[in-house]
Amino acid sequence: MNLSPALLLISSIVFIFGAVVGSFLNVCIARLPKEESIVSPPSHCPLCKTPIAFYDNIPLISYIHLRGRCRSCGEKISPRYFVVEFLMAVLAVLLFSRIGLGLAFFVNFVLVAALIVITFIDLDVRIVPDVISLPGIGLGLISSIVNSQWSMDYSAIVPSPVSSLLGILVGGGSLLLVAWSYQFFTGIEGMGGGDIKLLAMIGAFLGWPSIPVALFFASLIGSIVGVAFMLKKGVDSKYALPFAPFLCFGALVYLFFGELLMALYQPLG
Repeated sequence: MNLSPALLLISSIVFIFGAVVGSFLNVCIARLPKEESIVSPPSHCPLCKTPIAFYDNIPLISYIHLRGRCRSCGEKISPRYFVVEFLMAVLAVLLFSRIGLGLAFFVNFVLVAALIVITFIDLDVRIVPDVISLPGIGLGLISSIVNSQWSMDYSAIVPSPVSSLLGILVGGGSLLLVAWSYQFFTGIEGMGGGDIKLLAMIGAFLGWPSIPVALFFASLIGSIVGVAFMLKKGVDSKYALPFAPFLCFGALVYLFFGELLMALYQPLG
């Protein structure tokens, strides 16, 4: 499919914008678990602590130019920094191609950014930071209210206020019930409170229909990864994998393919 010059230009700007935001997300991923400021001090090498010059802090390009190493100490920098920037840039372009520019784009851009931060923090330290999920619940609900008063555009994924509120209740309540039931019957805590708040945040941004979709794909992919991990590492079924990354994946599936999935689910006619 041929893109018009104007569309190609906008897509390029969106890609760059996403990469720049991805650079900031790396700061959040590195500092939030340590309860450090995400503003000060400026970006620096995580190993030698040398401040990074502006010309070495260009998203994607600097990492490639420096071959993933610090200019000062020469130590290797985690490829996660490049992956996060590239992932945010690509998802921003996909989101733009999905719903165009408008309120829905910026609302869901914030959601995607939050999901990326939560995913990598949970993979690193097994924590879903409340500083993201709790404000995210409020922001998702507020955005649905603003959208209902401004654009009334429910086709672009931004849910109605009622659907958003139900998403919070259904999302948080369903996982809370599962966690309570598992602990009651096994005596083992099987799910943390962070996952519950995360699903409530997803419901606030995407509405209650997103909850079963997110849970289904999170459980499906989580089960596949869990079985593969047990076979490879030789651990038993009680080994705990972080569940938040799978919930985030399920939310992205709904964000980009929700309307298609709902259409396939509806009976013919």
